[in-house]
Amino acid sequence: MAVNRRIFTDQDFEEAIEKQARIRVFQDNHIVDSSSLVVRFDDRIVVTQSGVSDIAYHNRKECEFFELKKR
Repeated sequence: MAVNRRIFTDQDFEEAIEKQARIRVFQDNHIVDSSSLVVRFDDRIVVTQSGVSDIAYHNRKECEFFELKKR
């Protein structure tokens, strides 16, 4: 079973990129992206990639990001 850790700060996103941690993205209490890697981020946008050509752009203010950790 996976444990979710909220990713909120720039440092959290940096760590997720370094560790190549899988994340889940929620928007309006719905999962909009699951088991993706953070490719890059800035103050407004977080870019995730779940496959070779599957890239998604998420508004940082409208979404919640969680790192997936296995127990």
